[in-house]
Amino acid sequence: MAACINEAVNLDNGLKHNFLYNNDINCIHILLNLYDLEDNIRNIFPKYVSIKNIKNYISKCLKDKRGNELIAKNLGELIHEDINRLELYLYLEGYKQGFYNIKAVNVLESITVKYLSIEELYSLKYLFHFKTNIKEVLELKEKINTSIDRTEINDKFISENICKYTTNIIRPKVYSLNKYLDKQLTIDYCSKYYNIKEDSSFLTKKDLKNIYNEVYKIVLKNGLMLYKDAYWNGVNDKVLKRYK
Repeated sequence: MAACINEAVNLDNGLKHNFLYNNDINCIHILLNLYDLEDNIRNIFPKYVSIKNIKNYISKCLKDKRGNELIAKNLGELIHEDINRLELYLYLEGYKQGFYNIKAVNVLESITVKYLSIEELYSLKYLFHFKTNIKEVLELKEKINTSIDRTEINDKFISENICKYTTNIIRPKVYSLNKYLDKQLTIDYCSKYYNIKEDSSFLTKKDLKNIYNEVYKIVLKNGLMLYKDAYWNGVNDKVLKRYK
C-alpha cells in the first residue's frame, strides 16, 4: 500500500515538474484526469493578471529610464508564457484542495439550500464563485482564506514553489533582458555636424536586480490571490456537482 502511495506521489510530482520546467502541456491534462477534475474545471480559468501588473509597474519604476515602456513590453513578451504556466499550476493546486475539502463543501451546501431550491441548483452553472451578498457565504469564504493564510505561514507551499520557479525560470530571463532591448538612435546636437549616434539605454545590474525583485513580489502576491480564488471555485463546484 505504501509503495503504491509513493509511486502515485512520484508520478504527481513528475508531471508537475515537467509541466512547469519543461513546458509539457500534456502533463496538465494527465493531472486533471488523475484528480478527476477535467469535467469540473473546464468552465473556470485562471485570471492571468501578473503580466499586466508587471508591465505597468516596471514601466513606472523605470520612468526616468529612456525607453521604459519598451523595456516593460519586452519583459512581458519574454516571460508571459512562463508566468501564465505558473499561475495555471497554482490555480490547479488551489482548485484541487478546495474541491476535495469535504468539510468546507458540506458547510457551503448547508448554507446554499437555505437560499436556493433543489431545482435551481440543478440548473446553475455557477454558485457563489464570483460574488454574493449572503453574509453566511461571505463569512465562510473569509474563514477559508484565513485558513489558507495560516497554512501558508506554516508550510510555505505557495511561496516556496514560486521562489523555486522564479529563481530557475524567470530570473535568468530577466537578467538577460539587455539582449532583447532595441538600440535607439538619437541625434548628437552638441556636434557641429549633428551626428547620429547609438543610445543603448541598457539596464545596469542594479536595474535588473530591482526588476527581478519587483517581478517576484508581484507574482507572489498574485499567486496567493489566485490560489484562494481557485480554492473557492473548487468548493463551489463540488457543491454543484452533487446536484448534477
